Amino acid sequence: MKQNLFKLLLPLSALFLTGLSGCGGNDAPEKGKIAVVISTLNNPWFVVLGESAKARAEELGYEAVVFDSQNNSSKETEHFDNIIASGFKAILFNPTDANGSIVNVRAAKEAGIPVFCMDREINARGLATCQILSDNFSGCVQLGQQFVKTTNRKGKYAELLGLVGDNNTWNRSKGFHTVVDNYPELEMVAQQSADFDRNKAMEVLESILQAHPDISAVFCGNDAMAMGAYQAVLAAGKTKQIAVFGFDGADDVIKAIKEGKIEATGMQSPIIMAKTAAELADRYLKGDRDFPKKVPIAVDMVTIDNVDQYLQN
Repeated sequence: MKQNLFKLLLPLSALFLTGLSGCGGNDAPEKGKIAVVISTLNNPWFVVLGESAKARAEELGYEAVVFDSQNNSSKETEHFDNIIASGFKAILFNPTDANGSIVNVRAAKEAGIPVFCMDREINARGLATCQILSDNFSGCVQLGQQFVKTTNRKGKYAELLGLVGDNNTWNRSKGFHTVVDNYPELEMVAQQSADFDRNKAMEVLESILQAHPDISAVFCGNDAMAMGAYQAVLAAGKTKQIAVFGFDGADDVIKAIKEGKIEATGMQSPIIMAKTAAELADRYLKGDRDFPKKVPIAVDMVTIDNVDQYLQN
């Protein structure tokens, strides 16, 4: 996408709040209810994912309700129990854990409720009706190529991983290492999880910098961690020495690339994923089952060379 996805956050927020407070009003459609279950609403990227799914489901004539799992598998299970008991027709689902979420998708399927995974997948075949995912691996192959170019194929670096139970964490890491591991003079001196969290990323990188003050780059599995990593680099006075890479296409990182603070990121399309999930759910409920079990969504790389295409007007 050639514009900033987060430009739609405020108007979509209004839709989200209206939906939570006004479900079942006079304009409630007859098609029934669709649940939108999001891993966490403590991250703007996932807010866009959830609100976009809700907005598109409502455009298609459904009543849509967003549930926040707060990155907690037990909370997610409570949501599914409620959804199943409340007669929802379909679930647009952003899992908290690739393995831990399997039981919830299985319960929904046994209750006759189709589940459409968005952005994250579950490690089970035949349970989710469809999984709509960014091409994380290929996106991070591109980032790996930029990483090699920026570091001139040598030097020490660190990697900040996301949630260890999320397949996106490992698909991004594997795509990155598919490229970078071919250069023996590039040495990874630290690889630690920061749970896709900005504050934790800052703390983790501060610790890494104490042990390895001579690193020249850090690859982060999402943009929230990239911003946290940059804060650690800034506090250490090493902004000229250490290049920071992210993944997502978050508004603050796009601006930071323009300002020369972040080297590059992978631009995902949460709005496209969300709309696709809602539209496939609508097709399924109308009796059309002719679509693939997995739908990949392309990722664009953003650098200083093309960042103007992604900035807000």
